[in-house]
Amino acid sequence: MLSRIFKGFAYRDFRIMWFGACTSSIGTLMQTFAQAWLVLQLSGSSFLLGLDSFLGSIPIVLFSLVGGVFADRTERQKLLLGSQFVQMACAFLLAILFATGVVKIWQILALSFIVGTAQSFGGPAYSALIPTLVKPEDLPNAIALNSIQFNVARVLGPTLGGVALALGASWCFSLNGISFVAVIISLLIIHPHFVPTKSKESVLTSMKEGIHFIRRQATMEALIVLAFMMTLLAFPLIVFLPVFAKDVFHGGPNLYIVFLVCSGIGSICGALTVAWLGKHKHMGLLVLLMLLGLGVLISGFALSRNFVLSCVLIFFSGAMLLAVFTSIGSLVQLIAPDNMRGRVLSVYNVAFRGGMPVGSLVVGALVKQFTAPVVLTWNGGLLTLLALYFLLVHRKVATL
Repeated sequence: MLSRIFKGFAYRDFRIMWFGACTSSIGTLMQTFAQAWLVLQLSGSSFLLGLDSFLGSIPIVLFSLVGGVFADRTERQKLLLGSQFVQMACAFLLAILFATGVVKIWQILALSFIVGTAQSFGGPAYSALIPTLVKPEDLPNAIALNSIQFNVARVLGPTLGGVALALGASWCFSLNGISFVAVIISLLIIHPHFVPTKSKESVLTSMKEGIHFIRRQATMEALIVLAFMMTLLAFPLIVFLPVFAKDVFHGGPNLYIVFLVCSGIGSICGALTVAWLGKHKHMGLLVLLMLLGLGVLISGFALSRNFVLSCVLIFFSGAMLLAVFTSIGSLVQLIAPDNMRGRVLSVYNVAFRGGMPVGSLVVGALVKQFTAPVVLTWNGGLLTLLALYFLLVHRKVATL
């Protein structure tokens, strides 16, 4: 059973890339934890918390399509290296600002935008790189294992971040900067099976070619829409966990860490389940059923006032969220050919990551008027209706 779950680790380059990315993700989640708490503490504003998430994600919408073209035209390792160096520099700069006591909210917001811009070029390159490290039949397993590394980081990152935050905010950002060294080293020693094709086409023409490919695939269009709506409605649950910890349960950073760890452990369990299932029949149907369950769980968490019950609900929400995300990503990767993968995944990333800033900004504004529990209950209900629509009316995904 274990050999089936961890099949992707049989590939040397994937194994190296996984451990490098996992180390970097732990650092990133340490910073994300500290940054979210500090923005809320410094400003006292749930809107600015949502705005910070918005500015970190909106570059994905603005620049990912261009990043996807470069991911198909250049060596993906080099593109990723550039992205890592920019993010590392931002982490160290934020550490210096906190260490010297001159940090302002606008500086945090500006650096979030710069980091998001770097990710808009690195994201398509990284997503397109993974399939070149394993055989096609093991791709769903590799994508699930790749999701596990991020969610291992979601457990360890906030835990270590809480310890580092007790020592001083600059420790969280400094350790994140150092963590980028691991992924940089891994990128320098792997040998992916991809040679970029030389093209004289303009960037705009190449972008149009990728979009036309997606439009010719009816199921791909449905997956893109589903990815956007899922992140629009589901990811605010993670973004606004500090609000639940602080305003609903009247706790501090430790309570926020507990919620993040419960969600992260659930996500790991969800990813392990997807890795064990691998490529199978009725993947689309299972995605929609899990999405239905996710909507119910989010509403349940928003309505709960019992701490233990809330931890259980956030655990299962994390499992469902990660399982749906991983499965949709696998379906997109399986449909896309290698020479189009960067562009296809850039469109997917725009949809998937584009829902995050919009959802964060809208929910941040609504929370000020209606409170976080009310708004997240609505989100869960809408997510349930979305799943029912794709199950009963628009059945293209359900037939995959």
